[in-house]
Amino acid sequence: MKFYIFYKKAKGFHTACRKLIENYKLPSYTNNQLGRASLSIALHIAEGAGKFSKSDRRNFFITARASVYECVAILDILHDELTITDELSILHLKSADEPSRILFTMIKKLEQ
Repeated sequence: MKFYIFYKKAKGFHTACRKLIENYKLPSYTNNQLGRASLSIALHIAEGAGKFSKSDRRNFFITARASVYECVAILDILHDELTITDELSILHLKSADEPSRILFTMIKKLEQ
């Protein structure tokens, strides 16, 4: 059950990124990269949850966390380019922080 709640948060982050893509005139390569990276978070979490070995699950969670960082980098650049406001940037970065923290905890627990 805890997995589903976390997965749902990752889907929510992807939805927020999709709304940003739909509401702002971004270059197509940015739309593509942000959409793919944010979707990748939820997909890698789901795929990792289906693995039997700890090392396999851990690898997928590491990839999911890397995708969070990729989204954060894109959002940071959009903010620097004045494409998105301070408020929107802060909102999205806070939204990315929780999945990153949870993934970090899950990765560390799978090291044991």
